[in-house]
Amino acid sequence: MDFCLKCCPLIANLPVVDIVRSWREQKIMLKRRYPHLSDEDFALEMKDRESMLKKLAVKLKKTRAELESLFAELQLY
Repeated sequence: MDFCLKCCPLIANLPVVDIVRSWREQKIMLKRRYPHLSDEDFALEMKDRESMLKKLAVKLKKTRAELESLFAELQLY
């Protein structure tokens, strides 16, 4: 899924979300909660982590703050 920062200003120039819990665990939890997500949505190279998070924000229709809350919530499980 391609996205444009001009169309999605809420996710442009935002700080990186700290991921503490195992990324594998969080990916499984997110896929259970949002079945329309695919493995492709989580394609990640270390240098491209921010791009992946922006794509997730667009696909889930979440702001960066909402994504941060979602990841923080996953830390509680």
